[in-house]
Amino acid sequence: MSFRHRRARGVVGSALLGAAMLTAVPAAQASVHTVAPAPAAVTTDSVDVAAERVLRVYNNNIENLVRNNPDGTCTRISGPDHLTSMLVDDGGMTGTSGVQAPDLLIVQQVRGIGQATAYADQLGAKFGYSAGAYKAIVAWDNPEEWGGSHHCSSQALGDLKKRQTNAIIYNTRTLSLASGDISKYWSAGWLKDAEYEDGKGCTLYKPPNADTGATYQYKWKRTSAIAARFTIKATGTTVFAATMHLPEENRRYACAGDGIKGIADSGIRLGADATSLMNASTIRVVGIDANRTDIAASTLSGYGMTGYGTKQTTSASKIDYLFIKGSVQPSSIGYTVDSTKSNHLALYGFINF
Repeated sequence: MSFRHRRARGVVGSALLGAAMLTAVPAAQASVHTVAPAPAAVTTDSVDVAAERVLRVYNNNIENLVRNNPDGTCTRISGPDHLTSMLVDDGGMTGTSGVQAPDLLIVQQVRGIGQATAYADQLGAKFGYSAGAYKAIVAWDNPEEWGGSHHCSSQALGDLKKRQTNAIIYNTRTLSLASGDISKYWSAGWLKDAEYEDGKGCTLYKPPNADTGATYQYKWKRTSAIAARFTIKATGTTVFAATMHLPEENRRYACAGDGIKGIADSGIRLGADATSLMNASTIRVVGIDANRTDIAASTLSGYGMTGYGTKQTTSASKIDYLFIKGSVQPSSIGYTVDSTKSNHLALYGFINF
């Protein structure tokens, strides 16, 4: 696998963060922000993790940090405010001294590597870490724009949601990542034809099977999935993580690819490279905005994973899912953070290892 290097700047809100060196897999695949933290900080955190042995994982569709309001207006949310609203302590409470630095944030709907990197650096700053302590992997560096107002009465705020990709943000103090342990992106399924029965009309949602017309021709990029395999520095335990965002069509008709409805008729599918990484991992985590209700907690049981999160995640439905293989601590709030400042409520799981 060949690699290339370039510079990037990340912007969240009005803050412009300093440029950082990026390492990426080939074009139209994953990008990784590779600035290393200070060695002293790594040593300290490695001792803490060895003592505690807990992997802290979150999943959330952050909606480009723009929140839709019931009256048709939209509100822009800063990265720090969103993180404060989502991160919890062991009792499921936000804003307490017991909130500890997460190890993995699986997110959907970020604008690209710039926003993902800025968000990652803001996460590190909340815990006193220098820029680069958290790195971001995205399916697409800078996806092309698509769509109209995105249901915002303010066109300017709606425009912020026109670029969408999926990301995994990880803590370099606790996790390491080898260059070959990032999967190629894979596509979701999508109904090309109106007629549908047992997979009929279902195809991979990527060119040439994408939305027609200039307005929506790049919409498919928001559903490109990406995965990676990490190693816990303190123990050598391997950890698989994947992020997915399935199309709106999946809500009514499960569709995962050419003529198939996905795992347990859910619309969920793992790419070939991702499956290889998963099979070589002890702990497994998959975060999904499935745009579909009633996906059972046992859907990924064939891969040893169980679904966590017992509450609705958007308005009157649950369409976000967090599947984990590992020893997950109990949650007094059903693994769902009600205070999340997004159109979607965050899910979390703290895994003992």
